[in-house]
Order: sequence, then structure tokens, then C-alpha cells
Amino acid sequence: RGISAVAVLWTFGKCLGALLPVYLAGYYRVSTSLLVCGMMVYTGWKHAREAKEERLRSAMQLLDNEEECAYTNVSKIKRDLPAWVNFPDVEKVEWLNKVLQQVWPFVGQYMERLLVETIAPSLRASSSHLQTLSFTKVDMGDKAMKVVGIKAHTENDKGQVLLDLYISYVGNVEINVEVKRYFCKAGVKGIQLHGMMRVILEPLIGDVPIVGAVTMFFIRRPKLDINWTGLTNLLDIPGLNVMSDSMIMDAIASFLVLPNRLVVPLVPGLRVAHLRCPLPRGVVRIHLLEAQGLAAKDNYVKGVMAGLSDPYAILRVGPQTFTSKHIDNTDAPKWEEVYEVIVHEVPGQELEVEVYDKDTDKDDFLGRTKLDLGIVKKSIVVDEWFTLKDTPTGRVHFKLEWLALLPNTERLEQVLKRNEGITSKASTPPSSAILVVYLDKAEALPMKKGNKEPNPLVQISVHDITRDSKTCYTTVNPEWEEAFTFFVQDPHKQDIKIQVKDADRVQTLGTLTIPLSRMLGNANLSLDQWFQLENSGSASRIYVNTVLRVLWLDEDRVQSDVSSNLAAGLSKQLVHQTSPHSSFATEGLLRIHLLAGQNLVPKDNMMGGMVKGKSDPYVKINIGGETFTSQVIKGNLNPTWNEMYEVVLTQLPGQDLHLEVFDKDMDMKDDFMGRLKISLKDIITSQYIDQWYNLSDVKSGRVHLVLDWVPTSSESDGLDQVLQFYSRQSYQNKAVSSAALLFVYVEQADGLPVKKSGKDPKVGAEIKLGDVSRKTTVCDRTTSPSWNEAFCFRVRDPRKEILSVKLSHSWTLPIGSLMVPIRELLSEPELVLDQWFHLDGASPESQILLRAELKMLIPTKCPGSTEKTKVPTASDPVPARPKQEKDTVLRSSSVDTPPVETITSSVTVDEEVNVKETAADVDEEKVEESLSSALPQPPHTSPDITFASEGLLRMVLLEAQSLVAKDNIMGGLKKGKSDPYAKISMGEVVFKSAVVQENLNPVWNELYEVVLRPQAGQEVQVELFDKDMDKDDFLGRFKISVSDIIRSQFTDQWYSLNDVKSGRVRLILEWVPAVSRSDRLNQVMHLQALQSYQNKAVPSAALLFVYVDRAHSLPLKKSGKEPKAGAELVFGNKTYKTKVCDRSRSPQWSEGFHFLVRNPKEEMLILKLSSAWDQPMGSLVLPVREVVSEPQLVLDQWMHLDGALPESQILLRAELKILDTRMTEVPQPSG
Repeated sequence: RGISAVAVLWTFGKCLGALLPVYLAGYYRVSTSLLVCGMMVYTGWKHAREAKEERLRSAMQLLDNEEECAYTNVSKIKRDLPAWVNFPDVEKVEWLNKVLQQVWPFVGQYMERLLVETIAPSLRASSSHLQTLSFTKVDMGDKAMKVVGIKAHTENDKGQVLLDLYISYVGNVEINVEVKRYFCKAGVKGIQLHGMMRVILEPLIGDVPIVGAVTMFFIRRPKLDINWTGLTNLLDIPGLNVMSDSMIMDAIASFLVLPNRLVVPLVPGLRVAHLRCPLPRGVVRIHLLEAQGLAAKDNYVKGVMAGLSDPYAILRVGPQTFTSKHIDNTDAPKWEEVYEVIVHEVPGQELEVEVYDKDTDKDDFLGRTKLDLGIVKKSIVVDEWFTLKDTPTGRVHFKLEWLALLPNTERLEQVLKRNEGITSKASTPPSSAILVVYLDKAEALPMKKGNKEPNPLVQISVHDITRDSKTCYTTVNPEWEEAFTFFVQDPHKQDIKIQVKDADRVQTLGTLTIPLSRMLGNANLSLDQWFQLENSGSASRIYVNTVLRVLWLDEDRVQSDVSSNLAAGLSKQLVHQTSPHSSFATEGLLRIHLLAGQNLVPKDNMMGGMVKGKSDPYVKINIGGETFTSQVIKGNLNPTWNEMYEVVLTQLPGQDLHLEVFDKDMDMKDDFMGRLKISLKDIITSQYIDQWYNLSDVKSGRVHLVLDWVPTSSESDGLDQVLQFYSRQSYQNKAVSSAALLFVYVEQADGLPVKKSGKDPKVGAEIKLGDVSRKTTVCDRTTSPSWNEAFCFRVRDPRKEILSVKLSHSWTLPIGSLMVPIRELLSEPELVLDQWFHLDGASPESQILLRAELKMLIPTKCPGSTEKTKVPTASDPVPARPKQEKDTVLRSSSVDTPPVETITSSVTVDEEVNVKETAADVDEEKVEESLSSALPQPPHTSPDITFASEGLLRMVLLEAQSLVAKDNIMGGLKKGKSDPYAKISMGEVVFKSAVVQENLNPVWNELYEVVLRPQAGQEVQVELFDKDMDKDDFLGRFKISVSDIIRSQFTDQWYSLNDVKSGRVRLILEWVPAVSRSDRLNQVMHLQALQSYQNKAVPSAALLFVYVDRAHSLPLKKSGKEPKAGAELVFGNKTYKTKVCDRSRSPQWSEGFHFLVRNPKEEMLILKLSSAWDQPMGSLVLPVREVVSEPQLVLDQWMHLDGALPESQILLRAELKILDTRMTEVPQPSG
């Protein structure tokens, strides 16, 4: 190729042009500094130009592929971020990490004690080679475990709290172990653990600490890395030399993964085995059918000729692993094998499938796939092809069936018949049930040869499957607390075989056979009892709990229209309708009409406070998380607002309406002018309230409110009348009343289009009605997102408004939309539209499943209005309420509800009238006095129907006979006696008798009394123990139903002790009749004086029931504020306290108490009132003899308080019931 002459000339010209300015500058003697300055300006301009061009090129590139660039940058950032950043439902918990860092040194102290005092002795006892093992150093380091995110599952059982903790631990742990016998030293220096741990708090109990136990486990194997030191030396020890580093790590990791669980009980008496191995969620039957298009891995003639593969599949669900047979020389194998896996946790557990090519050396990888078993549970049956990942081609055909666990045998025969039609090339037939065996403990096992205590373990066999329990060392009373699960083909023909053996597996300590057919006739298909061991000692027995569950495939729930998504390898069955939670569409509308205020406190003073002014009042209303603020009325103590607010609320208990009045100031903080609180429960009960409410925490002032819990209807017949009624209403804040509530439930979408880049979208839905917009969460990448979210909208005019739903990718890229006119719901049955809707602007198959439910708001007629559509105004006089409605308000049990005004006329509002200061003060005082005096007080209490329904259970523990001797003499060669004592428990009440030294026939003669309200299932439990210096020995127990005691009224008999060889107890039980007759008192007192008991107990002569209702006109505190009143009741050495009410001079408690009365003629009840238990406010002394002189032994009235104001009173009820015992003679022991 030749040189272009034009190019040479052009280069020469450029050089000449560059040198020409230099030549001219020298020729004309131009200053050198001027030349340098020009070159600097040119260089700066050129640099700025290039930078601008670079920014323009970057902007053009971003504009052309904006989405891909953003995704690439975000992916780089998110790659190493914690889980709470990537998943919106995972929360960051920095506070927990700070707590862990603070307590980590104490965790180290606990781990040191655990390793040295517990684990080291167990290791030394497990093998003769490890008898010299010891931990020489245990240091957990200063780097605490971190929780990088936490997710709370709300869809789980109400009796548990389920959390997923994303943990990351990179610790500088140092643990050194030494085996002196083999001169071996090894240890651990550094541990890394990363994974998701599931924490279950269950059972939830109604007592402290609320949670019964904490269960922890990993659903999937975590990433575990241990830095060993001296591992080679450790593996040279006999017994450990068959292990390797990877095997040890596998064993440690599998210990933390399902079905293994770490259970930490927090309360005594829990069945730990049931928590450590609860009943499974279900069983998945996996049909491995075939595969297609697998990659060819076998080559011939050194790769010149391509062959096929010899494929086989490995299936894993947690630690459960199955391997199919391999099919020679094919890329489309047909396995037709069936496997059954136990599913413990959904969502969470996954089916992992890997396909390999069988080779003589190392098997070749052909692909993998994964499926969340929660999808199988929801769909019941999934029959689909799954595309293999990490390989160019290949897919596998599975049929997965979710088998529910039935606690009865109604469908057992149907299951057995169905299983006969299931064919599989595998040898194992399909199961009809699963069996869970909870192995608890054993007692009195025989000794080994040489009179040595055995090391018992248990072998449990069902059909040809045998499981071994752990070994309990040197004991004849082992406690295993383990559970085992078996698949059962036919419960009619199979047995449970249990063998208790010594750890050497040579000597059998006992056997037991339980036919499964025995369980079929029991309730709940379970056995929970002691079983006598065969071929063992005469007293040898074992405690086992067996639970059988029938495996049922609910084909009725399987939908017929199955749409497949081959790209994702996931089979879905589109449901026809939504399935919202039961709480959907249960909300209601509260309409608040703020009318006016009267006699408000003046806060704006003039002339430096010498002359009182007025106020500029406004109101703040807060309820359900929403706050409404009224307009400011300038210079008025009797303002008129006439404003209306609406709020949609659930009917959950504990919600209150809070109203506060303030004076608006320009230059400083707004002045407080009073508050009130109204219980939402009372509003819902009354439905409609039109009342004046007194303001608290101020001297005077009241507010006129209309509160309407608007009834709803699922019929549209009265829509025109409703809209006409609302059209005549007018409010100062321009509010328009809602005619209906629209509830929208967005469940899922299907068949959405993929993005331009070919990736699945991250879909979110925006629902809009009028100017109100709501957004769902953004789902992970999928073309079939699922939200299951509900929303509520207020509808002004259902005939005109339109509901719009817009789907988009991360709120930026539109995917499709839907428009639903509300008028379409008016023609639907029950005003409900629940179906799939096609999306506009998307693919033809794109659709969304949602439910739209309309509920009409029927206006409540205002009481006292002359016209049906009249709206009450502030100037209208408040009419007298009907008697029934008035009583409803007065019976309200809410302590927080302020007094409701019932005056039949109101003060006329005239803003133009200028009232003098003194006159205004007098008027305010009169109004306040009239308000308090107008509130009627009930003459008597109105306690609940359960008041004074308790009774007295009297128990006399007399004696026992033929108890078991537990104290042995001379090393057990000679039997001694026992030091027995009894423990009687009834619910949470426990009595403990005195200890009788060295006696197998003790006499106690002790009396116990307990007051209780009869309920189903109550029992009296009596347990006997032998008192020892260390652990007390068990001597037997028995239980008696309280219902049987009440039925027989009085029993005096011997009760045989259970769970021991011999022994019986004499017990007198009396459900003492309570009468309201004072003539029986002298006879009861006479019999009481004749009785004497060893524990110095005195029988009660009566029960005193006290109901503290309310008080009024209590004095103010020294600070001038209203008191927070509480009442303390003292009777003898027994003291009770009521709750402390909110600030009020007229508190209401409505609480009941009871006391045991020994001598009604001498004892007295003392009642003390105080403000928050620190400032006394009055007291009352009531001798019980005054109640004895009353008819029916009842005193129910207002009583004056000592040490308070003259008008201070308290309303209470004192009711005495004489205990008319049937024990006419003093009980005597039989000896």
C-alpha cells in the first residue's frame, strides 16, 4: 500500500500552521509572556471542551440504556450488603447487636462452664480412649455474633412467634483441648458462621415469661468454617482416626439443620421432646418421572465420537437424601420412582435436585433445580417440567403431592386402596400414614451382671426400619426425651418393637411390642402412657407417647386449569377467586361532627394580666393514628366550629378518641385548654352519641360532639336517598360525607411481560381512587407476583368514581393497568366483584386477581331533629335524650370515658356580647357546678353476674399408710423408712405439709382452704415425697376432679397412690356450702372452736365479698390538679389494691375482691383512698358485724369518707356468706 501524497501535504500544513504563530511572534518582537498567556488560555479551553464532550457521551449512553446501567450499578452495591437491604420485609436490628456485644463476655463465661463441667465429662465417659481429655483454654473472644437482619412471619400459628434471623459470626474464638494419654494437643482458633436461623417462641402462655420455650434451628445448611489447630494430632487418636476434617465439619453443620432443633425451655413442666420434634407440617410424595435433553458427557475415541450420558438424580430435602438408579446411555431417562419426604417447616424448606452422569471415576454434573415446598402445600399437586440450571440444556419432569396429616381413620381405607394403584420401580411401597414415637423415660430397669448399673439405650423398629436412641450412662431410671418418625404402609398389619439394651448391645434390659392397630381405636390416634417391659424386672416400665397420622391427598382442592411457566420451571394452578384473611372488610367508619365549645378557659390576658381576655380556640382530634385539626375561632370562649371528620377504623379493643383544645398564639407555644378521652368500644356500642363532654385538667369548659359509628349495608337500594341526605349537609371545613366504603384485596397477577433486557420485572401495584393512592410492596423478580394485601377507600359517589390499578416495574417502567368503575359493583350480588381481570397495555395473557367489595354507609337519624335530613348546629338546643339511650351511656364501663353531659338545654352562643370579667367568672363557676350536679349517681352498685360466685374448698390431710421406704441403711443392704411430706396443688395454689420423720404411716392432721370459682377441668393433685438432704424421693401421687368434689359436697376416704408399689392417703374434701343466713353463724363458730390442727390453721366462718364501684367529689391534690385515685382494701393481714384511674374527682373502678373471715364479730374492713398511692384522700372503716345485721347479709350504698371533703363518698357493696360446714364432728386419725 503506497503513501498518500495528500496525507503528506496535510501533515506538513499542520506543522507549518503550528510554527507560524511562533515565527510571527519573533518577527514582530512580541513579548514572550503574552505568548505563554495565550497558550494557557487555549489549553484551558481545550480541556473544558473535552470534559464537556465526555459528559455528553456518558449522558447519551445512560439515556440509551438507562435501566441496564442502573441495575448494574445497584447490583454491584447490593452484592455484599446484608439481607435487610435486599428484602423489604427484613428489618435491621442494630439495637440487638449492641445488646449482644454487651453480653458477649458473659456468653463466654457460660460456654467455658458448659465445656468444662458438662461436655468434657460426657466425652470422657463416651470412650476409654478419651478418659484423659480436658479443655485447657476456652476463650470466646471479643467479637460478638451479629444479626444483620430479622424477618417476622405473621402468617403462622397464633400460638407462636416465628422469626428468621440472618446471622453472621466471624469470631476470634480460641479453644484448646488436650488428651494427656496420647500426648495430643489440638484446638480451634477462629470460627465463621453465616446463614439464616429460624427462631420459634412457643408455646405462648398467659403468665410471665409469656414464652414457654425458645426453639432454634437452620432450615438450610449454613456456611461453616472452622480454623483447626493440631487437627492432625487429634485424628491420630484411636476411635477418631477414621474421621477427616470435612466429616467433622459436616457433622457439626448437620447438627444445626432440620430436623435437629435446639430447644431452651423457659418454664418447668414442658414436654421438651414435643418441642424438639413436633409433628411435621406434612409429607410430600415426589414422583421422579423422567428427564429430557440432558447434556452428553460420555465421549469415545478420545472425544472424536460424541456419546450420551448415564444419568441419575440426587434429591435432597434438608438431611433427607435420595438417589435414583442410573439409566445407561440416554439423554432422556425414565426413572418412574417415588419418594416420600417429611416437611417440618413451610415456607423455608426446599427440594434440591441434582442430576449427574454415572462414571467409573468422577461423576459429571448435568444440572440442578430447586423448588420451595411451600408452593406444593398451596397447590396440593404440582405436575410440571423443571428446567435445569447451571447447564446449557436439560429439564426434569416431577409430580409432587402434598399429603396432609389426618388425626382420624375416616379416610384410611380410601388411602390404602388408592396406594394400591401407585406403581414405582423402587422397592418401597407408598405409605398410608406416619408414626411419631416420643421416647420419654424408663424406670426400675434391671442391673447388669455384677450388680452394675447399665448404660441403657433404646432400639425402636417399625417394619424393617430401626432407630437408636442416645445412651444414658450408669442409671436404671434413664430419661431420653427423644422422638423418632417412621413411614407406615399399613397400620393394620405393622407393630412397634421396642428393645431396651445396654450400650454394649449384648444384654437386653427389656422388650415391648405395640400393635399399631391398637392406636386405631384411640381418640386422636395416640397412646400416651406407661408400658410394662417384658423380659425385664417386675417393676421395669417405659413411658412412650405414640402418635399416628393418616396421609391424605386432598384432590378436591386441586384446581383443573393448570397454567405452566416453562421458563421458570414452575407449575401454578390459578385459583378462581381470592382468599383474603377473615379480617378483610371488617373495618367501619367513625364520623366525628365537632359542633361547638362552651365556657372555655380564657388564656389571652390584657394589660399585663390585670384584665382577663378571651382565647383563640382550636381542637385537635386523634384516633387510629390520624389527627384532625379544626380551624381557629378568634377571641371566643364559646366557639362554633361545625366541622366533620371521617376515619376508617378496625374494631380492635383498646382504641380511644383523644380530643385536646388549645389557644392559638402567634409568638409562643399554644396554651392548653383541656382534653377528653372516649373509648371507641363505647362509641360502637352506642352507635350514635350526641352529647356535651366536660374537658378535664382545666377549671371549666365543655365540647359538643356528635359521634356516629355508621352502619353498613351490602345492598344498594337506598343509594339515592343516602346521596340526597348527604347533599343537604354543609360543614365549615367543606367536608363531604362518604356514601360507601370500598375494600380492595390485591392477591396476585399472572403472565406479565418480561423487561426489554429479558429479565423478569420487580412488580408493584398502585391502587388509586379519586385523589387517594395506595401502593403494594414490590415483589422479587417474577412474571407472576403475589401480594395478598388489602386496602380501604372512602367513596363519595359510587355512580361516578373509578378505581384504577397500575402495575409497574419498581414504580418506573409501566407494565399494565386496569380501570374498574364503581358503578359496576352496584349491579353485583352483595356488591362484590371477585375475579381475574385482563390488564390493558400488557401481554394478551396478562391478568390480575383482585376482590372489590362495596359497603354502603347508612346515615343514622339524628335524635331530636324535626326533619330527617337536618344537620345539628351549635346553636340548636340539645334535646333530652331518650331514657334508654341515657342509661346506656351511664352504664359504660370504660374508666377513661369522661362524664357525659345530660343537661336538656344549652347556653346560647352570642359572640358579639361583651361580658365583664367578674360576670364571666361567676357564670363559668355556675355552669361548672350545674354540670357536675346534673350528672345523676346510681343509688346502688351493679356488679358483674360472676361477682360473689366463688366458693370455698376445704381440705384436711389426715394420714397415710404403707408408704414406700426410700431411706436405705448400710449401703442398701437394709431397708429403712422414709421422711414423708405432702404437696397439694390446685391450679397456682400450692400447700406443703410438715415432714414426719422416719415413718411409713405418718399422721399430719393439717387443714388447707382455697377460694375458687368452679371451672371445667380443675383438679386437686396430691404428691408425696421423702425428704432428703439432696433430692427428695418420689412416693406417689393421685388426682381428684373438683367437679366430683362439688357433686359429692363432702368426702372422707382413702386414696391409693399411683406410680408406686404401695401407699394410700386419707383426705377429707368439702365444698363448703355458703348461705346468707346469720342464724347459722353461732353454730359455725362453736364447731370452729372445737377443731384443732397441727398446722395451727383456723377454719373460716364466712366469705366476705367486696365490690368497689366508684367515688365522687374527691378533694383536689395540693397542686390543684385532679387526683389519680386508687383504693387499697385491708382485711386482717390480707391486702388488695384496685387499679389507678386517670385524673378525675369521680373515679370508677368496678372491681371485686374476696376475703376469708375467721370471726365476723371482731374483724373489720379498712378501705384507703390515695392519689397514685402517695397522697391520702380519705378512708373508710367497715366492721363486719354491721354486715351481719343487714338483711341477706348485704350492705350496698354510698358511704362517707373520713379525712376527705364533707361531700366525698364511695359506692361499694359488702356481701357476707356464712360457710355452713357439714363436718359435724372433729376428724380423728384411724390409728
